[in-house]
Amino acid sequence: MEHGGLLCVCLLSVCVYAVAGEPIGTTVINCATQPEVINLTPVDEGYEGDVELITGIPGGTNVLLVPYAFPEHLEYVEMIFTLGDTTAMIRTKKTLDADALKGTDRVLYYSIKCDDLFGYENSRKLQLNDLNDNSPVFAERLYTTEISETLSVDTEVVRVKAEDADSSPANSQLTYSFDFGGKSDTTTVVFNVIDSDNQNPYFTHSLYQAAIQENENGVFTDILPEAIQAQDGDMGINMAVTYSISTAQTDDPLKTADAVVSITVQDVNDNAPTFETADYTETLLENSPANAVVFKAIITDLDEGGFVGTLRILPESAPFSIDPDGTVRVKDSAALDRETTQNFEFQIEATERDAPNHVTTAQVTLTLIDENDNSPTFSQTMYVGEVFADQEVGMQLVQGALYLVPQAAQVVIRAPGNSNPQFLQEVFTGVVEEEQEPGAFITKVSFLKLPGDETPVTLQVTSEGDKFSISNDGELTTTALHEYSVRISITDGTNTDNAVVEVSVTDINDNSPVFTSESVTEVVPENAEVPLDITAVAATDKDDSFNKEIRYSLRGGDAKFSIDPLSGMIRDSPVKSATATLTIQVSDINDNTPKFSQDAYRVEVLETEAVDFTLLTLSAEDPDEGVNGIISYSISEQSPSSDPATFALDATSGVLRLVQPLDYSEVKEYTLKIQASDGGTPSMVGSASVVVVVKDVNNKPPEFNQEMYEVSVYENLASGASILLLEVTDRDEGGFSNGNFLVSPSDTFEINKQGLVSLKKDVTLDRETTDKYNLEVVAVDQPTEGLRATALVEITVLDYNDNTPQFPSIPDPLEISEGSYTEEAPGEILAIVPTDADLGPNAEVTLSLATPHPLFQIREANLDRETTEIYELFVKASDNGSPQRENIKSIRVQLLDVNDNKPEFSLSSYVSSILLKDATEGVMVLKLSATDPDFGDNALITYSFSEGSSKYLALNSETGEVTLTSEVTALTEDTVVEMTAMATDHGEPPLHSTAGVEVNLRLASMIDNVAFLKTSYNFSLSENQPEGTTVGQVLASSGSNLYNVSYALKTHGELFSISSDGSILTLAELDKEQEEWYILDVEAVDTRTPPTSAMTTVRVQVEDVNEPPQFPDDVYEASVFNIAPYKTPVIQVKASDPDVGEQAELVYSLTDSSSFDIDRASGLVYVVSAVGQDGDTTELEVKATDPRGLSSTTKVKVQVHGDASSSDVVIISLNQPANIVENKISELESALGKVLQWTVTIIQVTSSNGGTADSRALRNSVRTLVSLVALADEDVVSSEEVRKKLRSESAAVTTELSSVFGAGVQFELVSNSQSASPDMSIVIALGVLLGVFGVLVIVLGVLFARSKTKMHRDDDKVSFDMEQRDQDYTNKDRKDSAGSWKQRRDSNTDSRKNSMRSTLAF
Repeated sequence: MEHGGLLCVCLLSVCVYAVAGEPIGTTVINCATQPEVINLTPVDEGYEGDVELITGIPGGTNVLLVPYAFPEHLEYVEMIFTLGDTTAMIRTKKTLDADALKGTDRVLYYSIKCDDLFGYENSRKLQLNDLNDNSPVFAERLYTTEISETLSVDTEVVRVKAEDADSSPANSQLTYSFDFGGKSDTTTVVFNVIDSDNQNPYFTHSLYQAAIQENENGVFTDILPEAIQAQDGDMGINMAVTYSISTAQTDDPLKTADAVVSITVQDVNDNAPTFETADYTETLLENSPANAVVFKAIITDLDEGGFVGTLRILPESAPFSIDPDGTVRVKDSAALDRETTQNFEFQIEATERDAPNHVTTAQVTLTLIDENDNSPTFSQTMYVGEVFADQEVGMQLVQGALYLVPQAAQVVIRAPGNSNPQFLQEVFTGVVEEEQEPGAFITKVSFLKLPGDETPVTLQVTSEGDKFSISNDGELTTTALHEYSVRISITDGTNTDNAVVEVSVTDINDNSPVFTSESVTEVVPENAEVPLDITAVAATDKDDSFNKEIRYSLRGGDAKFSIDPLSGMIRDSPVKSATATLTIQVSDINDNTPKFSQDAYRVEVLETEAVDFTLLTLSAEDPDEGVNGIISYSISEQSPSSDPATFALDATSGVLRLVQPLDYSEVKEYTLKIQASDGGTPSMVGSASVVVVVKDVNNKPPEFNQEMYEVSVYENLASGASILLLEVTDRDEGGFSNGNFLVSPSDTFEINKQGLVSLKKDVTLDRETTDKYNLEVVAVDQPTEGLRATALVEITVLDYNDNTPQFPSIPDPLEISEGSYTEEAPGEILAIVPTDADLGPNAEVTLSLATPHPLFQIREANLDRETTEIYELFVKASDNGSPQRENIKSIRVQLLDVNDNKPEFSLSSYVSSILLKDATEGVMVLKLSATDPDFGDNALITYSFSEGSSKYLALNSETGEVTLTSEVTALTEDTVVEMTAMATDHGEPPLHSTAGVEVNLRLASMIDNVAFLKTSYNFSLSENQPEGTTVGQVLASSGSNLYNVSYALKTHGELFSISSDGSILTLAELDKEQEEWYILDVEAVDTRTPPTSAMTTVRVQVEDVNEPPQFPDDVYEASVFNIAPYKTPVIQVKASDPDVGEQAELVYSLTDSSSFDIDRASGLVYVVSAVGQDGDTTELEVKATDPRGLSSTTKVKVQVHGDASSSDVVIISLNQPANIVENKISELESALGKVLQWTVTIIQVTSSNGGTADSRALRNSVRTLVSLVALADEDVVSSEEVRKKLRSESAAVTTELSSVFGAGVQFELVSNSQSASPDMSIVIALGVLLGVFGVLVIVLGVLFARSKTKMHRDDDKVSFDMEQRDQDYTNKDRKDSAGSWKQRRDSNTDSRKNSMRSTLAF
């Protein structure tokens, strides 16, 4: 039947399944020596059934299935064995799973142990063949990630992870791919590729033309050659192209493209003409003649061609007209009379010729400037005014309007007071031209005369009367020719007033010069020398000033004579003359601006055109003449600018030339502003624009952004994966959009049209084969006659941890001598240097033991061959890569034997008995058996007798058999032969051991029983030893080698155990303080049928280990009043000693303190003197020392209350025995405090009857005095106040005392004089004597107790019992009181009470 078949046997409704079939292997067990590890035949995982058939099991020998290196492996197998059988079967408990045993390299480990004296283990290894029965499983079913398309090749975007439960590298090593085959798992990876703007947009044309009417919104309807369109190789939001208008490229040239759009804006008559100012304010001299220019209005129009239309003056009645150029002229001169109209306001209307015929007006305000063309006139013939007495000089009397008309007016002024006629000013001035007719008007003087006064006034000239006259109305006339001061007067016949008129007579050229002689004759010799002064003629002129200056000229004389024009001297000096023709021309003014033939020029030029290439010839016209019409051409602005300028314009011819090379990739269009300037002053300038479009020529080779690309990829890069995107730019039009790439021949890599270098499909990388590739990539910008660029691509293959560490060849087994090896002196077995084909951390290999071993490290071990001869180590070599790879190798270490073990007899003594009637020569009496754990010669044993000999016995040195000799027949009585046998090995040096031999040669019949070698055994061990400590060994003999002996404990089995060789071991730590002696009953049973048994007694003594005493607390706290007397107890500290019997032997001591002391036996701290320590806290150190010098310490903090005095002590008397009161101090304090509402502290209890508290309790009539102090918030309450409250609360006090002592209790206040105690010195002396006596009693008791511990009772059991009955004195639990009475005992009974309270019980 094949492996794994199931046979079902049903009996009584119970179905038992058994696995039938052949086991994997059959082996023979070896219980005699340490066998080597057996490797069973490998089996595929998933196996169920019999694993190993074990044969050769010695009869009666038990075998066990035990772990071998890995205890958990026993989960898979079990052993079927019945004691007494010679075979056993190892079978599976559950299906064998190689994947679960991955940690041990798929090897199942177990051992079969011989459960005998030596306990050799037969170790097995079963190699499980891993089956590819597990598919890989991805950690996640869906991976989603976002990646940018600009990520460089080999950038990790997402890492998927899968695990394969198979254990072998062949079945568990995963390959990630997009193709599915074999056992596989799939997961979904969603890559959201985030588009990056890394592609160049480009226009389909480099130049577009469009036209649109100004002010028009919306889309251009007609664009040539087609609608503007740009494309971008990106996607999504980055694919959308944003169009913008700019004059120069400023951003990343790889992210933009540009084209030239020439837009013609068609003018629309949408602008009204505008005047340079909306309001003109001008001035004009009155009486200006017709056509005189007033001013020129400037009219502009933003529309093309400027203002074209008509101008007119509104209203048309205005005395002005306007020319077409805006010149305003005088139309009606007669209307320009300032005296009639001072200001004129009119409008100039400008009306466009073309629809919609915009009309604009400007307001003109014209002010006439006065010309002295009118005489002054009065507005009325008479003016009347009044002058009052309080009127000051300069005040207005009468107001009249003066007009430039010859006339006079009468002014009548009425004034209170002086009403005499009088001139208004003392001096008048007047001007008159000479040669005036008599009566010519000079000026009119003003005077005052009362209106209505009928008395006539007379004005007369009082000086120069022959030349001047004055009328009664004040007009002064004259015919004088010079300047005069004329005095005039005014009188009414009674009163007179005088004034002066300063008259200036101005000359007029009214006289002709007159020669002094009308005819002058002079004779000049004909031979007179020239020049010759002939005569001077003189003339006079009656006018003045320059009117009388005379200039002389000569007529006739045939030009032979000349006359001095100033002196009139005639000279004989002919005048020379010449004639010329004078032509008068009308000169041109520079009033015309040069005008180009076009407002905008456009020209296209190839970028490859040479310098000095003529682009076009510009022309402009100027209708002016002369220099005003001479035109000079220039470039005023170039955009974009350059230094030096790219273009030059010939100033004379207007030829536009190229003076710098063009580069389409840098500038695609230039805009030039050109000027035409004439030669006039100031020069008139006309302007136009020239757009130069640079046409691209494929003259720029493509350019890689790097000459050398260095990229690194991991060797586990997937086939077809992208590695590197080469960036190429071409500054020609269209960029590199039509280019392609060529790569040097390669079986590994390829490049596409976009420059993406990738790994070829079905190609993988292996760094260990090739770690670097060098590629030459050529970029060609167009398919035919393209320009090219070359770049180098260096691809470095990075290591991926795809190689498992490998072990070197290792001998099997490794050999090393057994011995004691330490970390300081280790034994080197083998230096293992693993290798890993990877690099870096992937090749850094760390060695470790796959399973920790207590004896082995990679470099250290402590080894004993006799314990284990062969060790199988699992060394794991792990690299530091990710994922980490590891390799496990099984290494067997065999220990070479060293003779470090002496032979050991199987028994410490051999006893045998034989009847002489059965004795014959050669009969074996007994057989010595010794074993040596060593190996080879070190384990070869020779037997001999070292002590004693017998002629009746012979010893075989090799076999150890003791046989009878022929001499035994001569025996006539029972004989006991005792000898010492020695077993010696053959090692170097040889080692040996001995055993006793006892042979009983008996004449009569006998029955042999098992027997102990001793009737009793006594062992001892120190307390606190760990579990498993050997106590001792008992030995029993069956009397024959045919029978084995086993041992059993009959008592104290919970604390001790006994092994098969009679060794007694502890099961727990033993404590002498709990139990010192243990009596064990041990039974020995042989294998006879029926078996015989024997008993022996084992006494085990637990020996003491001295332990230091221990205080229960680290710090004690207490308090006393400063009035406490000598020997007042403060606190009692007690230490415990774990050592038996030493509890009462502790000695207490105190650090140096003058205020406190301690009783050495009881640990009672008492007061020496607390005077002067008010409010202080004293820290004391108390030490407890045991009889063997070990000690421990504790702290005692004593606070001294200094706010109490003897006068604050209140004494009450109770009808209760003192010992009863002592035992209820706490209750008494609480009861009194409850009534008084204070904290009550009892500091002393005494009996008024004398004697101790105990003795006083026996008296019939008792009276106990209680001394107390009351505290209120830690302040002492005066005794008077306490007494007063005790009296007032007497009933409440009695009630509370009854709750403590029962009914019938009485108290009364006692004065301090009534409580006088015996003399203090007597008390101290008595106390010291009693203390000494008490210490003596304690010491005697301890000595007696120690002597008792050394005695044994008949049953070998000793017990001691000491009962300590001392009462601890402490007040630490009474923190709410100032102290305890038990801390303040009366000093005269302290020592005696301490001695009486300790009792020893035996």
